[in-house]
Amino acid sequence: MPARTRLTTPLVRRDGQLHSASWDEALDRAAEGLRRARAAEDPRRSSGIFSCSKSTNEMNFLAQKFARQVMLTNNIDSCNRT
Repeated sequence: MPARTRLTTPLVRRDGQLHSASWDEALDRAAEGLRRARAAEDPRRSSGIFSCSKSTNEMNFLAQKFARQVMLTNNIDSCNRT
């Protein structure tokens, strides 16, 4: 079986197909998608954050601050409870 190659550029969907894109285009599209989700629904329900159990307490604290103050959501979870 051939070794998989790692992606080196972001991919965006155009006309149902994935195409290579610049980082600026990919980030702009991601930001636009988040804006559309927030506009279509209550911002507190349209997004959330899930953090990794390998994150430090400090990183999890920053993630929840970002979620609450920037994303305007209280939807925060992590797998740290195991």
